[in-house]
Order: sequence, then structure tokens, then C-alpha cells
Amino acid sequence: MPLVAAAVCPHPPLLVPEVAGAVAPELDDLRAACDAAVARLLSAGPDTVVLVGDGPETGWVPSPATGSLQPWGVDLAVPLSPGQPDRGAVLPLSLTLGAWLLARHEVRVPVAAVQVAADTAGAGLRDLAARVSERGTRVVLLAMGDGTACRGEKAPGYHDPRAQAYDESVAAALAGADADALLDLDPALSAELRVAGRATWQVLAAAARAAGGDWRGDLLHHTAPYGVAYLVATWTRG
Repeated sequence: MPLVAAAVCPHPPLLVPEVAGAVAPELDDLRAACDAAVARLLSAGPDTVVLVGDGPETGWVPSPATGSLQPWGVDLAVPLSPGQPDRGAVLPLSLTLGAWLLARHEVRVPVAAVQVAADTAGAGLRDLAARVSERGTRVVLLAMGDGTACRGEKAPGYHDPRAQAYDESVAAALAGADADALLDLDPALSAELRVAGRATWQVLAAAARAAGGDWRGDLLHHTAPYGVAYLVATWTRG
């Protein structure tokens, strides 16, 4: 099957140094891990990069498409593909940060993007996963998603004692390339813990399962510096 590699990265606006300002060094390790994951993804020799992230609705984003960091105080337009005109469809935050990460590397192949609504599950996820593999003969997938937002009293969702165990289970699934564990994530619990990556990770898992073969996972980063879990990982198909 065409899917040959995948990477998982989070999408906090503070990942962009211009947005983070004086606190940018606090996420240097996360930024470096994301860069390493994207570099490893592109080293698989793809003919297409598929970018997946959460958004207001489920479906493929028509090209050209552009994201903006203006809502976070920086007048920076981020086109889906390098060199693309700054116009077209509007990218949600997850895909904007994914496009920003890709722009930090020399991406010389087409980039396609799909957004996934938070309540997408079951057949909707499987359909998206099947279509990922139709985008080329050597497809790589960059899945953008945050973990829980309930890791501490200052977290966006305040403290929830279930959050750390949830994030640790996702980290273990990403490290072990365990598609079944990701597909078993409970949508209701994920919503309660304000997880932004559940549906995106499940698209990755369904696509990997459909591709078949033996997958090897590598967890590059797992922290929760602002009460939100950030996970970075790569999957490689044997």
C-alpha cells in the first residue's frame, strides 16, 4: 500500500518563535523534536505529503489554501505548499502549524491537507484513511494533534486526574506503533479531557492498518509544559 511513513506533532501556536516571543526558548526541545520528525518523514522519499489535523468540519481542503497566525498576534500567512500564492481556502490552526513545520524543510512534492472534526469516528475515519493512500504511490502522513489539556490547575481544562494516564497510553501507543490502541481511544473521554488529537491519531492508525506490514514507532517527545500534552513520534513501515 502507498503509505510508507508517518509522523505525529502537536500544534500549539507558541511553537512558532514569532508568536512565542520571549518564551520561545521554553519550547526549543519540542521544536527540535518536531523538526527531527518531519526530516525523518521526508527521508522516506515520498511523492506526496498528506497533512491531517483537527478542524471545524471533516473533509479535504482544496488547494491553494493558506493559514494565518494573525489571531495569535503575528501577521504571518502560511501557505499549504511552499511558493503557493497566499490565497484560497483557510487552514485551521492544526494545518497551519503543520504547513509551517513543512516550510522549515525542503518539501519538493505535492502537499494535500485534510481536516477532521472532533466528533468524527467509525466509518468517517476509515473513509478518510482509505483516501490517504489514494493520494500517491509513496505517501507520508503528518498528523497534527495535542493530547489532553487537563494536566494541572493552570491547564486550559483545569486539572483532571484521568489526564496523565490517558496521555501515557497515547505515548505508549505511538512508541509501539500500536494502531489498535489508538483506534480504541474513547471519543467521549477524549472530549472531556479536551484532547485535540484523538480523531487525527485515529486516521493515522486506520491508514497504517490499511497499509499493512510491520510498523515501527519512535516516541521523540512527550511533555506538558502548559498543562497540555505535546507528543512527537514517527512511524516507519517495514
